[in-house]
Amino acid sequence: MQTQQLLNYERIASAIRFIRENRRNQPGLEEVAEHVHMSPYHFQRTFQDWAGVSPKHFLQYLNVEYAKRILQETHASLFDTACEVGLSGTGRLHDLFVRIEGMTPGEYKNGGEHLSIRHSLAESPFGQTFVASTAKGICCLEFTDDPADSLARLMRKFPHAQFIQAEDEWQRKALSIFTQDWSKLAEIKLHLKGTDFQLKVWEALLKIPMGGLTTYGDIAAGIHHPKACRAVGTAVGDNPVAFLIPCHRVIRATGEWGNYRWGEMRKTALIGWEAAKREEKK
Repeated sequence: MQTQQLLNYERIASAIRFIRENRRNQPGLEEVAEHVHMSPYHFQRTFQDWAGVSPKHFLQYLNVEYAKRILQETHASLFDTACEVGLSGTGRLHDLFVRIEGMTPGEYKNGGEHLSIRHSLAESPFGQTFVASTAKGICCLEFTDDPADSLARLMRKFPHAQFIQAEDEWQRKALSIFTQDWSKLAEIKLHLKGTDFQLKVWEALLKIPMGGLTTYGDIAAGIHHPKACRAVGTAVGDNPVAFLIPCHRVIRATGEWGNYRWGEMRKTALIGWEAAKREEKK
């Protein structure tokens, strides 16, 4: 049976898809509510509870021109001043609490031999999540419509590891990003399997401010590989940790959102949701 949170997200995702597909016609509240089979009042209230803003306001965040403005505001100082961004007061960015530890060459080579990996399922504002951790930190966090498939992919990545269905403190800390004030989060550590290049790209993603956006070209320039846009795109797509490593904040230079490993509509929802939170901080 679907939980109310999951049902609400599916309705919101359907509404976002409808708004995007009909953006040029600027659909009104009644039209969008009818599309998701809700009364205008109930839809407005559900959307406001989920996003923190009205559907009309959210529509503004889906415009290409808005994306371009956010790019102009944030990407120029992405790599030079990221460590200075939001360090005061309640604006402190949750990204700065995240630390990456690459797996040792031995762990990388032997497919996780001697690793014990705990995994569990949890709800989020963007659907069900599959989360897994080692003793050193989070090794996987993804939005999932098929938990068995998520586990199978992780087992293929670490074929010699021991897998245990259980929650732990690392998982609870990671999942708190959806419900707590980001200024009050404890440190979250990641224990990831990746090449040196992938780890550099993922570390660069952590420097994008919440509610900010950047491009593949800017990421490539920031890690001193300006001609490696295609390789950067591949590394962004290989990110195994949703939201904590905010690959959803990388969009095309045109201002269009582009693809996302966990679905284009979910990426749109994430960007709009963060934009709303960003506006609240002003």
